[in-house]
Amino acid sequence: MAFIFFFLSGGLFCHAQEVFWVKWTSDSPQQSYDWEAFLTSQAGAEYLDSMQRSLHDEGYLSPVIERMEISADSLVVNVILGEQYFWESIAVGNVPGELSQKVDPVTSHYISGLRWMQGIIREAENKGYPFAQIKLDSIQRKGNKLTAVVDFDPGPLILWDSLVVIGDTRTQNKFIQQITGIRPGLSFSQKQLDEAARSLNRSPYFRQVQPPIVDFKLKKAQPTFTLQDRNTNVLDGIVGLLPNENEPGKMLITGQLDLELYHLGGRGRDVALHWQRLNIGTQSLDISAKESFLFSSPLDLRMGFSLLKQDSTFLTRYFSMEFGYHLGQDSYLRFFTRRQASDILDTERYEHITALPEIADYRWNQYGIGGMWNKLDSPFFPRRGFLVNWEFAVGNKKILENTGFPPEVYDGLDMNSPQYVAKGEIEQHIFIKRGWGMWWRGSGGFTQNQNLLMNDLFRLGGLKSIRGFNENFFFARAYGYLSMEQRLFFGENSFLLIFADLGILENPYFAPSIDKPVSFGAGINLDTGTGIFRFIYGVGKSNEQPLQFSYSRIHFGYLARF
Repeated sequence: MAFIFFFLSGGLFCHAQEVFWVKWTSDSPQQSYDWEAFLTSQAGAEYLDSMQRSLHDEGYLSPVIERMEISADSLVVNVILGEQYFWESIAVGNVPGELSQKVDPVTSHYISGLRWMQGIIREAENKGYPFAQIKLDSIQRKGNKLTAVVDFDPGPLILWDSLVVIGDTRTQNKFIQQITGIRPGLSFSQKQLDEAARSLNRSPYFRQVQPPIVDFKLKKAQPTFTLQDRNTNVLDGIVGLLPNENEPGKMLITGQLDLELYHLGGRGRDVALHWQRLNIGTQSLDISAKESFLFSSPLDLRMGFSLLKQDSTFLTRYFSMEFGYHLGQDSYLRFFTRRQASDILDTERYEHITALPEIADYRWNQYGIGGMWNKLDSPFFPRRGFLVNWEFAVGNKKILENTGFPPEVYDGLDMNSPQYVAKGEIEQHIFIKRGWGMWWRGSGGFTQNQNLLMNDLFRLGGLKSIRGFNENFFFARAYGYLSMEQRLFFGENSFLLIFADLGILENPYFAPSIDKPVSFGAGINLDTGTGIFRFIYGVGKSNEQPLQFSYSRIHFGYLARF
């Protein structure tokens, strides 16, 4: 009965929804369209107007419209097309060559002439002439062939004036000038203004409240940007419940703290601190600081320190310095150097070894290059676009002699050798329809050295890589994995999700050396207004972990932005 009621009520609703039908025909069988439904007669009239403009663009300059069979809810229109016109030639006239050479030439199709003139105006707007005008002169007709001469008026040359920043923001004018490239004395460019608006909308520091406003006076153009600072600073704490491997049947509480302070002083200065306790004896610490547009140059400077204590096995430290350069509004290039140092903590177990074990003390100086291509539509929770991120580094690794090892383990060993490392990722966001989106990310990397050690390997697993496993569960010399999510949105930044992660890893110190982890699960991302609450439940399978719900992983936490 409920189904019948739903069916009947839906039928009544559809019957009650009035529509207006439009159909038009012409004396050409290629220019006829069947019935189209519209919610209002006004929408139907707008459809006919667009149809006439389309015919005009095709060269039918004087169509005759005949209305037929008019009724309360339908309209049939017959169009007498008349003669179709084509271009024989359009003389460039006084259009500067630097403008006409960058525009596709005119063909015989009538619409190409309009597009050519629009292209000339667009090129002029981007070279300092926003008031340029163009028109056709000396138009002549020979049958259905047209000829004309172009009359171009560039108007006054307009230069950029100093920009203005208003609104609820602490952002300095000079910072916006560096981001947009809009500097006093340069030629006005509409393209540059449009790209600046898109770039500012994607900034993690602020959002545009309204489109930019340009005031023209005394041959100067002064842009005004109205901005509002985002709540970008992060205080994030995550608690994880994991099986306690030392005490079966009990749970182990792990922790994570993320503190990120952005845009200090309104000039793109960032500071971040990340701490994790992965298990009873394993902890990590990352500290970084970034200064944007160093000394008013296009260079960014980033300094960092990282520490990883792997239970009682080894301690690894990283010191890094990086210079970044903005290639454009969407692309970023960086050059970096890192010093990686690793030391063994407990040497008692290695007193009687005869060969170099899987871990050792070493120092590795890296020099590398990286890049990013960002086409996402939002800095935090994008729904459309993609992101590409990569880096490659090479350097000399020096193995140090540990007095806790027997001296003979170093006999014949090349203590200095080159080491390479590369990694990258690409992610894609697809917004299928209202309330439904998809996200996927592919990541991969490798490292190579003739004396590759366990404490050289990549660390994977956990919430930010392969879910369903402990944080940094995997060691890998080479890896690749694909993460996929289906997202059901019920708010701007709130959604339910189901995920699956598929990977392949190589670890030369494990048998078998190839592992193919798989995981799946579900979760929720909830925007509370003052922060983001996250809950993720996942279960995974690998060579070291069976597919059992007793090995499932739960991560939940609250990310507060202020």
